[in-house]
Amino acid sequence: MEEKRARALRLLDNRAESSSDESDCAPSTAAAPPLDQIPAYLALKQRLGYFDRFGLDNPFRRTHEDLSANRTTVNGRSCINFSGYNYLGLSGHPEVSAAARNAIDRYGTSASASRLAGGQIPLHLELEHEIAQTLGVEQCVTFASGYSTNVTTLGHLFGPKDLVVHDSLIHRSILTGCQLAGARRLRFPHNDWQALDRILSEQRRNFRYAAVLIEGVYSMDGDIADLPKFIAVKKRHKAFLMVDEAHSFGVLGPRGFGVIDHFDLKPNDVEIWMGTLSKALASSGGYIAGKAGMVEYLRLTAPGFVFAAAMSPPNTAAALTAVRVLKSEPQRVARLHERSQLFLDLAKTHDLATGTSGGSPIVPVITGDSELAVRLSDELFKQGIVAQPIVHPAVEHSAARLRFFVNALHTEQEIRTTVEATAMSMLRLRQSPL
Repeated sequence: MEEKRARALRLLDNRAESSSDESDCAPSTAAAPPLDQIPAYLALKQRLGYFDRFGLDNPFRRTHEDLSANRTTVNGRSCINFSGYNYLGLSGHPEVSAAARNAIDRYGTSASASRLAGGQIPLHLELEHEIAQTLGVEQCVTFASGYSTNVTTLGHLFGPKDLVVHDSLIHRSILTGCQLAGARRLRFPHNDWQALDRILSEQRRNFRYAAVLIEGVYSMDGDIADLPKFIAVKKRHKAFLMVDEAHSFGVLGPRGFGVIDHFDLKPNDVEIWMGTLSKALASSGGYIAGKAGMVEYLRLTAPGFVFAAAMSPPNTAAALTAVRVLKSEPQRVARLHERSQLFLDLAKTHDLATGTSGGSPIVPVITGDSELAVRLSDELFKQGIVAQPIVHPAVEHSAARLRFFVNALHTEQEIRTTVEATAMSMLRLRQSPL
């Protein structure tokens, strides 16, 4: 039985063969299978079935039954929570919640149209002004989805005559946007500005525009882009720079204003600032900020703005109030920095592998094995700690991990308890392999 269980867990590492088989793409005269019977889905269903069959909690089916903060309720049990992006604890903040309720009372639950077709309300303009002012740029435009913000912006601004060069660990939404653009796409090793410099030296002259795409904080590793170096490189080659601040705005810098605040740089040295509203800002959606002309062009022509319903009134009000609370309660950012550093320091003291994490609230614990990552997540959940595993094919087998997202509401004791439990469980699991 144990041998079967181990074999089943190892199958979790395997890609669904049907997703890459050439035979699946070959022309065929046979009728296509029903959509719920396509090979890729059946392979995935088989892999996920092993959780239940061999007595492991499936972390991808967990349902959080109340607020996702330093604690959350799963299956009726209160757990220490490291699986959410509520970095400043603003989701659930009384002022943020009250603003959302007031917006519903006045505007309802939906904007009921795209912005250009009658869905715009004053809150949209207030939020965009607040974000632009906070970043120190001319204008901002908001979108109803963070993922689609990257997709529609990149797909609309760039085309087949252009070059886009991105960090090897860039978010999937940016890759999708590059594919939509049809631009020539190249990548450089993670955070390696010297490799970027070499690529642009060789390739820039062949294209109309060149865009460099990086993130402020990388969500898989918790490390920070070397923004000053990237700015210098993009200036040298007359390229545009886009920074995805999904995990850095509200988090980095003494004021929490993002990676530009962290390095104390000039905001106009970056042409395209992108961020999401679903993490530190306790809402849902995304934004693009920068020069007025670029923002106005997107506002009038980007398909993901023109043809999509506007952000809902309660989400808009929540994000707007969250930005204002960020400014009025700087102690939240300071506490987040302290708690994040405590977690990282304790993890290193216990000899846990944290990779390149540093200066952010994202701390991976690298197991180096997908099976071990799944078992570790299961073991911690039994002890009342929620942390999600990241396994192949999301990362390489050797890079499998648990990710811990620290927030300002975590207590020192919750962090100490979690790190100790992680270290002890890891040791026990390594000593007792299946």
